[in-house]
Amino acid sequence: MRRRVGPRHLLWLAGLGPAAGQAQPAKPTALATRRYAIEVAGIRVGTMTATRQPQPGTPDVTFTLTSDVKVNFLVYHLKVYYQVVNQVHNGQLLLSTVVAHTNQGDFSSRTEWKGDHYDIVADQYKYQHRATEPHPITYTVTNLFFGEPTSQPRAFAEYFGDYFALSPAAAGTHRAQRDGREDEYQYTNGQLVTIIKKNSIKNFVIRWLP
Repeated sequence: MRRRVGPRHLLWLAGLGPAAGQAQPAKPTALATRRYAIEVAGIRVGTMTATRQPQPGTPDVTFTLTSDVKVNFLVYHLKVYYQVVNQVHNGQLLLSTVVAHTNQGDFSSRTEWKGDHYDIVADQYKYQHRATEPHPITYTVTNLFFGEPTSQPRAFAEYFGDYFALSPAAAGTHRAQRDGREDEYQYTNGQLVTIIKKNSIKNFVIRWLP
């Protein structure tokens, strides 16, 4: 029997992983955009776009990560639109909002700095999480799209409101692991070119579109 690739697995695309308390590179001064194709079993099912937008004259940067997936397998249809928006001040995350619009319903996550801690609320498909985090978050999933995480031991994933452990696997390759999940990030000359989101049914492959 053929197993379906369902919303639980496609929404797993949102769980890309990243970390806190590390030294930051020089602040960017111009808009940067990275575009990717999302594939399942060699079939392109959507796109993912990451942007980094410095705010002129301020130490603020806005990051966005947007995924748009449409799957049509015989009589099985699925649509997922997912977006992360991160507001960063002096390298520290102040507010992260995540929205997911799907044909299974609408879902959201929110991580907000309250002056001495973060309030974290995640209400996603078959996943709920409530937590507080006292330590400043200085590296999130969207940062992985703009440079290799050469000194990051863990990663904050906005979708889950929780951390991934990061570890080098080979030259230019890093693993992100959390609660039985594993993603692989592959870099060439410091640029993210491929993400493999490992799945017991079918791996998701996210490839850079030059």
